[in-house]
Amino acid sequence: MSKTASKPMAALWMAGWLSLTLVMAVAGREALREVNVFELMEVRSLLGFLLLSPMIWRAGGLAALRTSRLPQHAARNLIHYVSQLGWFFALTLIPIGQVVAIEFTMPIWTAILAASFLGERITSWKGAAILLGLIGVIIIVRPATGQIDPGQLIALGAAIGFGVSMVLVKSLTRTESALQVIFWMLVVQSTAGLFPTLYFWTWPTAHGWAWMIVIGVCGTFSHYCLASAMRYADATVVVPMDFLRVPLTATAGWLLYAERLDIFTGLGAALILAGNLLNLKAPQQAQIEPAPERPLAEL
Repeated sequence: MSKTASKPMAALWMAGWLSLTLVMAVAGREALREVNVFELMEVRSLLGFLLLSPMIWRAGGLAALRTSRLPQHAARNLIHYVSQLGWFFALTLIPIGQVVAIEFTMPIWTAILAASFLGERITSWKGAAILLGLIGVIIIVRPATGQIDPGQLIALGAAIGFGVSMVLVKSLTRTESALQVIFWMLVVQSTAGLFPTLYFWTWPTAHGWAWMIVIGVCGTFSHYCLASAMRYADATVVVPMDFLRVPLTATAGWLLYAERLDIFTGLGAALILAGNLLNLKAPQQAQIEPAPERPLAEL
């Protein structure tokens, strides 16, 4: 089911991912003022089913979503579920921009795992793009020495989990459509979170429901955008584009929560953008030598 490689198409789908995840970060902080993280994740998954129903019907119904790779779907989505729980929880402990910035240690794990298990090459161009992005993140965060905030550790653990999840998504998109990837994500995560949600359930106000609906919409379609981007380009091409989420979120944190936005944020954002532009450039040297055959074994 793979599509013809196209970096512009991958970039277009990633623009959708960036916009929706930015809104979801703000909505997550607001919703968690009233509800617990298990409840938030469960409502998000259940809303996702409703939102995907028209697309499922148009694709041919549930029969079109059958898969022979259920163990891989289950592994990917359990890892992603735990990581997402940590990500939302970290939003309540540290600044929103810092959560997203720490999350961007993820490309390190994604690049290593994609090269090890998917046969993707880390060219000098891709390596430079990742390095520039990470330097930009460090400049924005400027981690202080001394006591480590538990929220930072939780965010870091979530980032590692997201890296594993990203590689598994790329593996799945070799044979699965974006709709299949999202459908099985909702099935696995809603099942995993059912009992904790029932145990910790508290009724939200209309304000809380509104924010959870926003999260359900953004969470569902953001992953559709991500899975679609992965079908047009390697994980090591797609992931550095996501670095733009750092300056975007830092700006949102400044506007909405009076979190800092200074010259260091501008410098970090410039490096991140430079890394993305470098990664999108297709040098002729990288096109001369064909890529090696990828292994048939799937994660």
